[in-house]
Amino acid sequence: MMTEKLITFSIIIPTYNRPERLKTCLDSLLNLDYPPDNFEIIIVDDGSNQPLDPLIKPYQNQLNLTLIRQENAGPAKARNTGANRAKGEYLAFTDDDCTLDSKWLQSLEKGFLETPNALLGGKTINALPDNPYSTASQVLFDYLYDYYNSNFVQTRFFTTNNFALSRELFNRVGQLDIYFRFGEDREFCDRWLFAGYSLHYLPQAIIYHGHDLSLRRFWRQHFNYGCAAFYFHQIRSRRHQTALKFEPLSFYFQLLTYPFSKKCEQRSKIFLFGLLLISQLANIWGFLKVKYLAR
Repeated sequence: MMTEKLITFSIIIPTYNRPERLKTCLDSLLNLDYPPDNFEIIIVDDGSNQPLDPLIKPYQNQLNLTLIRQENAGPAKARNTGANRAKGEYLAFTDDDCTLDSKWLQSLEKGFLETPNALLGGKTINALPDNPYSTASQVLFDYLYDYYNSNFVQTRFFTTNNFALSRELFNRVGQLDIYFRFGEDREFCDRWLFAGYSLHYLPQAIIYHGHDLSLRRFWRQHFNYGCAAFYFHQIRSRRHQTALKFEPLSFYFQLLTYPFSKKCEQRSKIFLFGLLLISQLANIWGFLKVKYLAR
């Protein structure tokens, strides 16, 4: 009886109503500098309005690609669905609005050779530099990476658009919490660390994030992060058996002044400051609204 060849990577991409972005993502997968028989791609359609089969079919002749459709349940559930169908030794997560650097899998593979039981997070670059809201959102995440991951030994947070780990350990730690419609990566990273595993940053594992935001979508994005933050702090408090713990005021001061630091190369610093302030107001509003409803 022939045994099925073990592949190294399963790339998992949740998608919802963004076929044009997904096509761009798939085009970048064609350019990966990695043996095509050593990775698979699992697209999880999270209940899009239109079937994706016509879009996916041409790529299935060139890539080891599987399309799964589920009822709309959010990205955490979609990623878990993909992981449950995966055959690779490692899971590599990204999003449908991301394009991958051709060396992405190579970089992840080198990272796992050094630290096979670590959760690896790569570098995300804004693919829409002319969109001020997309730029501000990425600057915020650049700051979070700098703040939470400044100490290599105590790295604490990666986002799931550029995030890879052992399939076995992903299942052992308990997969992503489907209760979170947003911010599931933050909760998973905390649970991963609590289980005794580490996070390692790989800046050479690069993706380009093309999240097209307007002011309204920017506000909604950070409002949703605030809603998720309430549940995160509740869960973290129970997990660690400690009182609710929030970031110090210096965290917010450094965030708002980050556009003026040497680490931020953006030009419109005053405008970025204003958008970061708006993001935090939206975040606080989302947090307080959920807290009020949870009483």
